[in-house]
Formats: sequence, C-alpha cells, structure tokens
Amino acid sequence: MAQLDRLLAQVIAKAGTRLELKADRKPRLELKSGEPIELLPNVLPAVMVEVLAGDVVPPELKGTWQKEGEIEFDYDLAGQSFRIRLSRYMDTPQIQADHQGPSRISQPPRAAAPLEPAPAPKVAAPTPAGELMPTPPPTPEAAPPPRPPAPARRAQGHPLIEKLLGILLEKQGSDLHCTTQEPPMVRVHGDMKELEDAGPLDPTTLLEMMESMATPVIWQRFEEHHDADFAYSYEAGGCRLRVNFFQDRVGPGMVCRVIPNQLPDPDRLGLPEHVRRLATLSKGLVLVTGPTGSGKSTTLAAILDLANQKRRDHILTIEDPIEFVHPRKGCLVNQREVGTHTDSFKSGLRAALREDPDVVLVGEMRDLETIAIALETAVTGHLVFGTLHTSSAIGTIDRIVDQFPSDRQQQIRVMLADCLKCVVSQVLLKKIGGGRVAALETLFISPAIANLMREGKNFQIPSAMQTGRSYGQKLMTDALLELIQAKKVEPLEAYLKCPDKENFIAACKRAGIPFDLRLGELGG
Repeated sequence: MAQLDRLLAQVIAKAGTRLELKADRKPRLELKSGEPIELLPNVLPAVMVEVLAGDVVPPELKGTWQKEGEIEFDYDLAGQSFRIRLSRYMDTPQIQADHQGPSRISQPPRAAAPLEPAPAPKVAAPTPAGELMPTPPPTPEAAPPPRPPAPARRAQGHPLIEKLLGILLEKQGSDLHCTTQEPPMVRVHGDMKELEDAGPLDPTTLLEMMESMATPVIWQRFEEHHDADFAYSYEAGGCRLRVNFFQDRVGPGMVCRVIPNQLPDPDRLGLPEHVRRLATLSKGLVLVTGPTGSGKSTTLAAILDLANQKRRDHILTIEDPIEFVHPRKGCLVNQREVGTHTDSFKSGLRAALREDPDVVLVGEMRDLETIAIALETAVTGHLVFGTLHTSSAIGTIDRIVDQFPSDRQQQIRVMLADCLKCVVSQVLLKKIGGGRVAALETLFISPAIANLMREGKNFQIPSAMQTGRSYGQKLMTDALLELIQAKKVEPLEAYLKCPDKENFIAACKRAGIPFDLRLGELGG
C-alpha cells in the first residue's frame, strides 16, 4: 500500500475535495465548504513529498515525471477516484489530489489503513413462527478520529546497496557515488568509473537504500536538513564506510568512502621516521593538512596507533564521523562523534579539557573558536593533533593567523611559535602501475623557524626548511622529485599536483627530469 493512501483515506472520511502537499508545509485538505484544514501537526520535508509522489506514479509515466517534472493521472482508492497532479516548482515536488467521487472503473478497491472495517451485519432472532423479523437500519455512529500516517518501517538491509558495496571492494575502489537518475559510479585509483550493467537509480529505490543504512536519528537529520554524515559498519566487507547523504536539484544522493577496519601501517604508507616520532611528543600542536581526499585521516590514524602502542596515556578523539576505530592497546581511548556524542568540535574540545586527556585528536579545525581552544589545549600541556584544508605548510600558518582579528594576530603568532611542533602537508598521486601514493611536505618548528613565525616573516620559512634537513624538513617539491626518481609517479602527475609549479619546473631541470611542459600547462 502506498503511503499516500493514508492521507487520501482521510480525504474520503472528511468528505474533502482537494489534498495539497508541499515541501516544508503541513498537508492541507480543502473541504466542500471551501474551508482548508491541516491534516498533520508537522511539516513534510521535501524528501518525504518526493517519496509520496514516487509511490503512486504509474510505471509508464515515471520517465516523464523525472524528465519533465509534471504529470497528471487518475488514481482509485477504496472505490473512490482521485485526479492526481504531480509537479516541481524550483526543483521541489508538489502533490495535488482532487477527489472526484465514486470510481467509474470496475476494479477491486484498494485497502486503506485508516479506514475501519465495516461491522458484520446483525441478523434478527427468529420469531415463534420461524420467520425472520426485518432488521432495522443501523444507527449511524460517529466517525473515528483520523489516524496520523504511520512512520515508514525501516528496511533491514537492502540487496542493491549490498551488491554495490561488494563491487566497490572487488574493484578496490575508494568511493561509491549514487545519484538520482544516474548509474552508480566508483572511484578507483582516483578516477571515476561507471559500473557496467547498472541502470540509472530512481529516487524511490535510492531512498530505500539510504534508509536501510541510517539509524533513526540520522534519517531524521537528513529529512530535516537534507544532508547527513555518519559512519556505517559494513560487516560483509570487513570495513567501515564514511557516508554522506545529500539532496540536489534532481533528488537524493549519497557517497560512501571505504575505511578499512585494519588500522593503517606506517611502513606501507611510507611515513618517514621524523613523522613517526610525533607520536611520542609530550605536548604541542601537530597539524596534518591537504585537500579533501588526500589521506589526512589515514596518516593521523597511523600516528595515533603508534601512540596507542608506545604510550600509557589517555587518548581522546573528536571526529565527524568516527572513522578508524582504535582499540585499547597501551592507552585508554575514547572516541566521540560530532552530532552523536557532542554538538560540535568546539563543544567537544571545550569539554575535553575536563576529561583528563594526554592526547587529543580534533577531526577538523573549521572555525575560529575551535582553533582557539585547540591552541589553548596545546599550550596548557596536552598533545593535540588536528587537520586543516590547506595546500602547504606555510599556508597553514597563514590560515590560522588570518582566522583571528587583526588586534589578536600577533598574540596568535606567539602562541603558535610556542606550541606548534610540526605541519605535515600532503597530496595523493596516481601511482605508476596502479594505486596511489602520498607525497609529504614536513615542516618541523625549529628555534629559527619559531623566531620567523613570531616576527611574521613566514615568507622566509622555505629557505630555512632547505637548510634544516637535519630536523626532518622537506618541501613538497623535494618530496615529489623523490617519487619521480623512485619511478613511483609520472612527472606530469607530480606537476599537476604541485602547489608551486615554477619551483617544481626549475627543480626538474636541475635534476635532469624531462617531461612535456606544454601538456602540463594545459592540465594545470
């Protein structure tokens, strides 16, 4: 039974003439008198209106509905006929159902949940002569109050999402993309590939897949805000997924990123020894930066696992959502999720100061207040790991300082010079022969660099990094050249990912590395 039937049954019970459903409004019923009434106390989110419409669209009109966004058809329920008009206004679906009276088509009526079954007819007792007395007509009873529509029952797993996730792991992909009216696609070694023999996904099927993965709280958040982030445990594949639900102009969609259950191995990641030692710091701020999808979470998880093995401390993480799960090894580990265990990064980080942590991981330092509390936490004697979306180590320092008002920037420079220990900036490149490899730019704060930071002379830091290799300093250009010389990446791939292309070209010339610069310019 379609979910819209429950509302149409109330139109019949109340002798209404028209039902109107619009996104973010309460269902509206127009009576014969012309007076409008509201059927439900709550508004309907756009995604629910889309579901209600998709349930009743005749199969032969589904293509027209998705392409043109406007259709009309007749619909029968419990012997009553409705003229239903579906339309989209500013990509938002609307439903209008006009009650036309008894159905003229001879067909078995649909059962509607809110309508009570008719009582069994009463048979009069026989008279002494053995004849039946005529039964008087039943006394009309007051109609029962309308029932609100029952919530949709949550699916216990969906076969299509299980199949798609299995294909994703089989192809060793990193992300699964599901978009309305598009075939599923996977990202394999950085490239998007369409799944063969997979047709376009209609919104009803996609919503069923999404609801089968979400908890009631997550699903409610998606219905209210049209997007949601959460972690999903895919037991059949032995991994976890970072899932994002969203709504766009066409309909619902989702992206699933694979997070292995096994913690990353520093050896397989190729983390240098200087970076591994960050796990043993007693206090300070360590930042891992890079664009989205560059492997920041993986690098941090490897460093945190080293700390878990070597230390006997309390590790507290604040993530959105929880990705890698860290079991207790040498440390007590508490992992909190934004939106589930705490309202935001800043509230979770503020509470962390009263939870006796030794090591704190902040999944993302998004706003000024979160950055300020992270700095305060590091200055007060804790080891803080965090991430930022910046393309270079120097740019990271500038980003943090620029977040603050001008009258506080000098104070922040001093705080950073005192507590910042290292900035690891990374990019992910396609590897020769398949797979991907990370290039790491590492800025360790030496006394000379700390002095440059206090004085606001960040432009001189690259020169200090070139002369401070003993501290573990490495510019991105040097990291990319090492990967090229090791035959791990193509020169053009490194050129396209390098933030400082002029210095990269000069370094390649000095190293005698030829590549087609004209193609690089076109791609860059």
